[in-house]
Amino acid sequence: MSTTKRLISGTAASWARIGVTMLTQVALVPIFLSYWDIQTYGVYIAIQALINVLNTLGRGYSDYLQFEFLKFGTTNRPQIASLLWSGVSVILILSVLELSILYYIAFYSNIEFLFNEKSVNNPDFRNQVGWSLMLQWVTWIASNIIGLFFRALNPFGYYPRMEWWNVISSILTSLITVVFIINGADLLGVNIAASAGSMAIMFIQFLDTNALLKRESIQITAASVRMGFEKYVTSITLSGRYFLENFKQQGVRLLLSPLVGAASLAAFVTMRTGANVALQGLSTITNPLMPELMRFLHTKDQERMQVAFDSIWLVVVAVLAPAVLVIHAIAPFLFTMWTKGQIVYDPYLFATLSLSVLVYGIAQPATAIVTGNNLLKLQMGISLVSSLIVIAGIFFLVPQISIVGAGISLLTAEIAAAIGFRYYARKWLQLHHMRWPNQSYGIAIRSVLIAAFGMIMMSAFPDYYLLYLAVSFVALCWNIKKYWELFSKIGVEKTLLLLSRLPVIGKYCYSKTA
Repeated sequence: MSTTKRLISGTAASWARIGVTMLTQVALVPIFLSYWDIQTYGVYIAIQALINVLNTLGRGYSDYLQFEFLKFGTTNRPQIASLLWSGVSVILILSVLELSILYYIAFYSNIEFLFNEKSVNNPDFRNQVGWSLMLQWVTWIASNIIGLFFRALNPFGYYPRMEWWNVISSILTSLITVVFIINGADLLGVNIAASAGSMAIMFIQFLDTNALLKRESIQITAASVRMGFEKYVTSITLSGRYFLENFKQQGVRLLLSPLVGAASLAAFVTMRTGANVALQGLSTITNPLMPELMRFLHTKDQERMQVAFDSIWLVVVAVLAPAVLVIHAIAPFLFTMWTKGQIVYDPYLFATLSLSVLVYGIAQPATAIVTGNNLLKLQMGISLVSSLIVIAGIFFLVPQISIVGAGISLLTAEIAAAIGFRYYARKWLQLHHMRWPNQSYGIAIRSVLIAAFGMIMMSAFPDYYLLYLAVSFVALCWNIKKYWELFSKIGVEKTLLLLSRLPVIGKYCYSKTA
């Protein structure tokens, strides 16, 4: 499969997954709030947040091994096989220890503090919380192992296949959750059903990956536990970065929960739904580009590297910035209906969360350079600074201005991280005799500033929201025009090729690009 086809398939699968995620998140909120009270929903969210924070060591290890697999390429199959089975052995060994620790947390620790809810003191409900944690963790362990198999196949062009499997998994697990909630399942019942469904899907995935490994001659080899743990120790720095960054994503929920309670946590998470979907959407662009971008960087292909950068910023300039403006304008009219009147819409919180996504988006090319080259100390330093900003901001601002303070803290942290990643990425490019694309980066920043102006003015003067929406939208259209004029010739060709693959205009085909 050519580079273009891999990018198209991988991006299409990833966007399909985001579409499913968006639809289910939008649909699940009113379903949850129709059949559960807001406190139970908040505890459900807090459980997911705790699992996401606890799994950072495993996720960092798997991602580190993925980058090692990509470095091996397609000509070092014995090394890939050895590293794969060494990694699997380490995951299995550590899972026993992790399950023991989580069992203690779930049933013997003061878990009520995490949720700040009196309902958790109810023995039956507390038992549901404990077993829900255990079920979700067992599911995560299985997912981590299956994911490592797929990561070993990434050098051979199977990333799109993995993403399509993720699409299927997202659809089925979401449907299972909806069916059981509607039929009156409680917290534990929903988690049992979702975990069982995930396990069934992962068993089929295992059969598929096993066949692919045989096709690519990735044999079962003797695992080197020593090598596996050496890689694990090395990956701890990356895991530390993930742990710190979780305070900007899932982990912030754990900080908010004891401060504001499960109900306010549910309000924050619900308000953040759109931002989370957009964040996942951005990752669907950067993840398929990563193997190609690393190749362009290592071959010092300035033009194709810039195309990869410009493609990411084009999404921010032409899609995300206009989208957040429109959504900000119509959100007050839809939010009450969507949340069944249980959550009050806050335009300032929505604006800060949306701007965080835009800042995160323009930082992705720089982040890709630093992470793709496994510059772990730099990643750790940037993540430490941004996470400290989040933690300090939440503890200082949330008691003063409630959950809006969390939004401001997240936005400030994203700005700090973007500055740090850009600084070190630019230095890396200069060291390797390449250039940072300043002009297109400046236009991307301008799109964020225009969107910020529009959302702030619409929040401050809601009676004139149409005026500020129109002014901001015109400014964004002008900015898009300037960006397109700057787009390199090869970038235009690649973009038109991507458009030609869409079903509606597929008859207008362009020549394939390797």
